[in-house]
Amino acid sequence: MVTESGDDPAGGREWPAHLERRRWPREPSPQKEHRADVPPALVPLRFSTQDLPAKEQFQAWRSHMAPLVDVHLPDGKSEDDGFLAEQTGWHLGDILIVQQRAQACSYIRDQAMLRSSPIDHWNVGVLRSGRAWTEANRHVTETGPGEIFFRSLGYPYRGRMTDSVAVLVFLRYELLTHDASLLQNANNTVLTGSLAELLVSYINGLEANLSNLTQEEVPRIIRTIGDMVVACAASSTSLDRAQEQANMGLMERAHRYIHLNLHSDSLTPEVMCRALGISRTRLYQLFETSGGVFNYIRKRRLLQAYADLTNPTDNRPISEIAEAAGFDVAANFTRAFSHEFGLSPREVRKTIATERPAIPATRSMQHFGTTIGDWLTLAR
Repeated sequence: MVTESGDDPAGGREWPAHLERRRWPREPSPQKEHRADVPPALVPLRFSTQDLPAKEQFQAWRSHMAPLVDVHLPDGKSEDDGFLAEQTGWHLGDILIVQQRAQACSYIRDQAMLRSSPIDHWNVGVLRSGRAWTEANRHVTETGPGEIFFRSLGYPYRGRMTDSVAVLVFLRYELLTHDASLLQNANNTVLTGSLAELLVSYINGLEANLSNLTQEEVPRIIRTIGDMVVACAASSTSLDRAQEQANMGLMERAHRYIHLNLHSDSLTPEVMCRALGISRTRLYQLFETSGGVFNYIRKRRLLQAYADLTNPTDNRPISEIAEAAGFDVAANFTRAFSHEFGLSPREVRKTIATERPAIPATRSMQHFGTTIGDWLTLAR
């Protein structure tokens, strides 16, 4: 449910005292009030369960979050008890910032969801209140107030959280593809140290000024956040062995090569080995955890095809998108795409054309998108 409720919605249930509502967006900082002649670059997207009947609130939240995680109520809680949750989303091109307030629940992003989802973003989040416990690859990370976590949405995870307030930052995979290996090593960690404290301070300051940003400022902010996240991940990850360092450097080069040559007909293991100066055995070892180099390239191409098909401004025929994804035979593309995402290319394009017509980036965008998945794929 997307609403225009703002800060003081009429009716609805009261928020618990420990989730007392903050003003979102915050009041403009005094030094920016004189910029009324400069149009803001960002228009918030809003979701809230507050004005729904109590028994419908949790299912609304579950539907909103479904493309990202499957959520469940804690033991002993009933849907009839109600579930207060709200999000305000801000798009900065390759970055989505989400201000979130929600009651306690558990969440899971499993392998089946990964296969059917085009979402593979990097995610950092700062908890304002509450606690969260997240398990990935049999390692549990606990996050508390004032702490910042880092997570890859390209890997399965599960966890639970108490009633909480948080600021979540989602970065498109392609934004940090050159540092993918380093970031994957930092998956599901709490970022610590002076650099992490600086990142938290930067996010705090940015949050206070989201409604005032101009279009000229956005690209610099994207670069700054990306650089800070990479620096924090590097300083928070312990890579003691020389072999691990060598693997990381090779993986960064391999990911970069694939990213730059994603649509090339000559993107093969043989060509990659020559470009990287390694053996086929070494290349296959690097991509073993990704299901193999062929699987990694195929998935990256299919994810790009999904992005193209859901882009309302991309009117290329499906056959042209299939060819760009490396499929000469349309039937093979349809079969692989359907297996990956659970829908055929034609069904995806038809759904997008019906549900999300192309519209300019104006204030009408606050009605655009009904799930967090829509928010994550809105800007390309």
